[in-house]
Amino acid sequence: MAEKKEEMSPVKKDEMSPVKKDEMSPVKKDEMSPVKKDEMSPVKKDEMSPVKKDEMSPVKKDKMSPVKKDEMSPVKKDEMSPVKKDGMSPVKKDGMSPIEEKVARQIEYYFGDHNLPRDKFLKEQLQLDDGWVTLETMLKFNRLKSLTTETSVIVAALQKSKTGILEMSEDKTKVRRAPNKPLPEVNDDYKDALKHKSVYMKGFPLETSLDEVQEWLSEKGNIENIQMRRTLQRQFKGSVFVCFDTEESSKQFLERSDIKSFKDNDMIVLSREDYHAKKAEERKLFKAESKAKAKQDKDQQQKNAEDKEMGLLLDEQMGCLLKFSGELEDVSREDFHELFSGHGKIKWVNFTRGAKEGTLLFDGAAKAAFDKAKEANGGELKIKNNSVNWQVLEGDDEKDELKNIIDAQQESYNRSKNRASRGRSGGRGRGRRGGRGGRDQGRSQYKGKKMKFESDDEDEKPVVPKREREEDAIGPAAKVPKTENGS
Repeated sequence: MAEKKEEMSPVKKDEMSPVKKDEMSPVKKDEMSPVKKDEMSPVKKDEMSPVKKDEMSPVKKDKMSPVKKDEMSPVKKDEMSPVKKDGMSPVKKDGMSPIEEKVARQIEYYFGDHNLPRDKFLKEQLQLDDGWVTLETMLKFNRLKSLTTETSVIVAALQKSKTGILEMSEDKTKVRRAPNKPLPEVNDDYKDALKHKSVYMKGFPLETSLDEVQEWLSEKGNIENIQMRRTLQRQFKGSVFVCFDTEESSKQFLERSDIKSFKDNDMIVLSREDYHAKKAEERKLFKAESKAKAKQDKDQQQKNAEDKEMGLLLDEQMGCLLKFSGELEDVSREDFHELFSGHGKIKWVNFTRGAKEGTLLFDGAAKAAFDKAKEANGGELKIKNNSVNWQVLEGDDEKDELKNIIDAQQESYNRSKNRASRGRSGGRGRGRRGGRGGRDQGRSQYKGKKMKFESDDEDEKPVVPKREREEDAIGPAAKVPKTENGS
């Protein structure tokens, strides 16, 4: 009995649980926990929950969780990252929106290697404040202004750009090209390198915008610059120069098969070097054609002028031609002058010694001169006792003969001009220095007013010289001076 007493719990009577019989758990025998004795919680009796049966949570089994399944995550579906599974997000990895990307690209183009060296206005602005340009000034550029009018958008775009071309002032009101990225020297080597990494493309519709071209080329190579070629009136010509980062990139671009058409338009795609070679050949051909056309036009103008002059000459000389024919073997031109002396003044004798026919051009009506000479010679006009047939020309025959006379006169003038030119050369002298005696040796010079003789006032010359100079000969076409009979 004493041993059993020692095996009893050391818990004293005053330390026993205050739970009364009616407060005991209603758990039945079959609902008891299967936990074994050695797996029981080490929680002491004084650490047990004091919660009584009537203080237990009233939450039922189906109401235990206060958070519903769709409310578990604190982030709602529409608050999730805009990057979709297929990657079509309007926001890129660097956090730039499409408008920010365009703004950054446009401003970097203004300060870039291709634009800045030839942008007179922007270079003037750089001189004002150590290279800084205010954002308000930048917003005066039309293309940038068409993208945004907010300086905050520009600031955000440039802060997110990773190119490092530009830097902003501390107060975020100005921008400039980074000092550690100076402009390249524009020399022959630079221009040659630029040409070898550029491509010429033609075939774009005239209403195509730069944005459309950029979008079409965006995935086709590492492009530094796109130059829209325009007319003097700033109209798009339908062609562009595309500059790549390297010559190898441009060669790879030329080998692509997806650049042969744009919006169903066939494209011409050439390296810039080939384009310049082709244009040089076209310019050479155009120059030759233009030169030939200019010569043709000049010749035509001269011919028109000659025809006009010829027409005037023909009109002036109508009815002045007298044709003759017969046995004239021993007759000379001087014989005709003698025959008609005092009856009519002969301006030109179109006759060659030994010929059987010829023509006389009178300074006045040929018929009147012929009638006077015929009457003076007893009604029959012979020359050196040779019978001659005389005919006053009219109509087309007269015009054709007048043209022949003018041509002969022109030929005579050219011969006399060439003889005069050879005479001025000074024979065996050097060049035009008048032979060995110097420029003016052996040449008579005019030294004062010409002396006038009494014979200068005589109207008639009693004797006709053997080689008479026809002072009153009809002038040739195209401003040719009057000259002697050259036939």
